[in-house]
Amino acid sequence: MEPIKTELVVVGGGPGGYAAAFYAADKGKKVILVEQEPRLGGVCLNRGCIPSKALLHATDLIREAHDASSQGVTFATPHVDLDKLRAWKNSILEKLGQGIRSLAQRRNVEVMHGRGHFEDARTLRVETAEGQKFIVFEQAIIAVGSKPAMPKAFDLGNPRIMTSDDALELQDIPEDFLIVGGGYIGMELGTVYATLGSKVVVVEAADSILSGAEPDLVAPVLRNAERQFKELRPKTKVLGMATKGKKIQVTVESQGQQKEELYDRVLVAIGRVPNAEDLGLENTQVQQDAKGFIMINHQQQTADPALYAIGDIVGGMMLAHKAAKEARIAVEVITGEASAFEDVVMPAVVFTNPEVAWCGLTEAEAKAKGIEVHVVKFPWSASGRALTFHRPDGITKLIIEPETERILGVGISGRGAGELISEGVFAIEMGATAKDLAESVHPHPTLSETLMECAEMFYGYSTHAYTKKYY
Repeated sequence: MEPIKTELVVVGGGPGGYAAAFYAADKGKKVILVEQEPRLGGVCLNRGCIPSKALLHATDLIREAHDASSQGVTFATPHVDLDKLRAWKNSILEKLGQGIRSLAQRRNVEVMHGRGHFEDARTLRVETAEGQKFIVFEQAIIAVGSKPAMPKAFDLGNPRIMTSDDALELQDIPEDFLIVGGGYIGMELGTVYATLGSKVVVVEAADSILSGAEPDLVAPVLRNAERQFKELRPKTKVLGMATKGKKIQVTVESQGQQKEELYDRVLVAIGRVPNAEDLGLENTQVQQDAKGFIMINHQQQTADPALYAIGDIVGGMMLAHKAAKEARIAVEVITGEASAFEDVVMPAVVFTNPEVAWCGLTEAEAKAKGIEVHVVKFPWSASGRALTFHRPDGITKLIIEPETERILGVGISGRGAGELISEGVFAIEMGATAKDLAESVHPHPTLSETLMECAEMFYGYSTHAYTKKYY
């Protein structure tokens, strides 16, 4: 069979892969996008960001309806039609997938569905439904992503032991539900199932839940989770699992004591591992670390001159927007522009109840690096807007460099924190000072005001909060 020739092949059609393919096509490159699944969008669209947020929105409605009674508004007990909820969620995924495919067509990006395997550093074999196809390319971008980690000790072949992929299918609402892992995936899905009626127990080996986030930002999440979940257990390890009738028997250890417990379903949410198997990387010069992640430099280049890698497969923060940024850097380097993943302000958002978001320098990082900072916090109990929708449990925090008054970091915990954090990203990227933020008029009443007033607190003149001057 005559090989297909192209300038660039992108392996993986997730948020990093299709962003790279589209950007390269916009810059005039002939591009083939290879994706093994029927629908483009990768984990983010099909089994991650989008379906989880759809379910979180649906369950937010239930929680808000319940909480509205304290405001004098009472609703009937909600009835959840799982089939209809699942169909609605899937319709969103299909609509977005079709949109991405349409954008590929309009850009003349050829989409080839199949499993890619590098025969060498210039040839990709693709196993398609029609048989093998060979692509000869000048450069390739590897964007094959990651998958949920499942330790062999837990992998019993029992569908009651789930990964996040399985949990998002929402097959039923288990009465007793164990979540192994108190990171963002476990806590987000725990919120969904607890609201739907499951008695959720979260166990986490680390000292705290959401250990990657600042404790003061996590505190409102913990307060809500302790009310909504049956139990949160940090410093707890799962030693093993076994099938016992229609239940899963789980052996846990905490404070040196072991005990066995029975659950209807178990979600294993202890992280993600790279999709590095059977890619043919051994036929190239690409190097991987001990965990299988592809090693790259700041230009997204691998040890093989023709191959670049982006997204989850290179490790670090496993975020769709990080993959999309890396996609642009890789394409710019390929097209001869000066570009590098350096000093990039990368926001993180956890869509719990309430949301947690941060960017730039954190308090913990400042302390570890010996950087002197002033930390200013504005409580949402002083925000009229937060009080109007009964969510005064938030906090907005600025990390400020005393000498220059530059904003080095921003943290927000509260409803809609993920929508607010971009202003913090922009401020840090532009080298803005607290004065710049304080003097930028924000509309009232809004949650965005909390950023302005937090900056005003640094100077001691916030209207709705009294504090000493920091400068």
